[in-house]
Amino acid sequence: MIQLENIIFLIVAALGIGLFVWQIRKIRKNVLMGRDVDLSDNPSERINKTLLVAFGQQKMFKRMLPAVLHLFVYVGFLVINIEVIEILIDGVFGTHRVLAFLGPLYSALMFINEILAALVIVACVIFLWRRNVTKLPRLATGVEMRAWPKLDANFILITEIVLMLALFTFNIAGLKLVQLDGGEVAGSYPISQMFVNFFGDNPNSLHIIERAGWWFHIIGILAFMNYLPSSKHFHIIMAFPNVYYSKLWPKGKFTTNPAITHEIKAMLDPSYQPPAPEMDAEGNPIVQRFGAKDVEDLTWKQLMDAYTCTECGRCTSVCPANITGKLLSPRKIVMDTRDRMEEKGESPAIFAPNHYKELGVERVQTTDEKTLLRGYITPEELWACTTCNACVESCPVNIDQLSTIMDLRRYLVLEESAAPASVNAMFTNIENNGAPWAFSPSDRFNWSEDLYVPSKN
Repeated sequence: MIQLENIIFLIVAALGIGLFVWQIRKIRKNVLMGRDVDLSDNPSERINKTLLVAFGQQKMFKRMLPAVLHLFVYVGFLVINIEVIEILIDGVFGTHRVLAFLGPLYSALMFINEILAALVIVACVIFLWRRNVTKLPRLATGVEMRAWPKLDANFILITEIVLMLALFTFNIAGLKLVQLDGGEVAGSYPISQMFVNFFGDNPNSLHIIERAGWWFHIIGILAFMNYLPSSKHFHIIMAFPNVYYSKLWPKGKFTTNPAITHEIKAMLDPSYQPPAPEMDAEGNPIVQRFGAKDVEDLTWKQLMDAYTCTECGRCTSVCPANITGKLLSPRKIVMDTRDRMEEKGESPAIFAPNHYKELGVERVQTTDEKTLLRGYITPEELWACTTCNACVESCPVNIDQLSTIMDLRRYLVLEESAAPASVNAMFTNIENNGAPWAFSPSDRFNWSEDLYVPSKN
């Protein structure tokens, strides 16, 4: 019977892990749809940033209550995975509490494990309360936070509670069985010990409950693991590479367009030879766009940002444009980028191409419905941005919302000349007069002619 159980476990584990790898490969293909960009510089600085922001949760602690609650869930996730490793080993080899040979260290791990599991349940309950009862504005408002994102967040929290309860069920029943057999308990279980008589003292019933809790916990973890790529909770994996590859230069520094740079150098230096244009697989020159119209015009890092978004709304809650009632929501920019990438690429189909319409949410309909610009994001949203970088500064996983906004705006200006009239007037003045004002350079100091200059005497 034990051998049959091991075989079943191996099949279930192989299917769960295989499906997860398949989904990751599809997501990788989607991310690589973007333009190439070299972010391999300064590895030591990148590692330090990853340790501080991703592992150390540095930016989370700008808001203390959610930071502490998130810390419970985050540390619980890391430590409880030790017990998951043990369960996997037990499932493959038919052992029981295989890591118990660690002695006092194992007891300490199990003790911490139970405390953290209880804290995870408490944190998730509070998170559910904040989302559904108090309805924290940044979690409940915005056109992007309609049916699916809200359902996704609640499902994740409830799933985490159920998984922790399954873990306690397994521990409580197993602890009681050891006591009935008069054996020595491997490990320390402060929470389970308080409920050791909860399931009675019938050995047969306890064995069924113990096995049911064990199987439910591991199958639930495998199922949850495969749900992650279709969920906002995917940030528990993506946060680490995303922070590592986040930009190291000052937030206010913008990138330059290589094609324009080469053009200007050629104008200033007739001997300058621009590099040959890039070729596609068929040997045709790749047309360089000025800015971004669709997801393939963005960099792979900007597309990775989209998969890393936690949908926490911190960026939107500090956006001055959004606060003053304008259409811009930095969170929506990132979520729209992910949705368009899902539509154009190959990956889990939870983020359906027309999910706004399917959920009964009216999206702005335009003549260019098949691109990120106008199909998902409107020029009005983009021009509301003040480029203050508040969204970038507030993001706990170092998403750069502003770079996507600026690339989309560049396309409007450089490819379509579709800037607002006031901006176009400024461009014309700079071109003709060398300044944003509609005055000839020779007339710039006319304002001072009638000023009274007191005599030195």
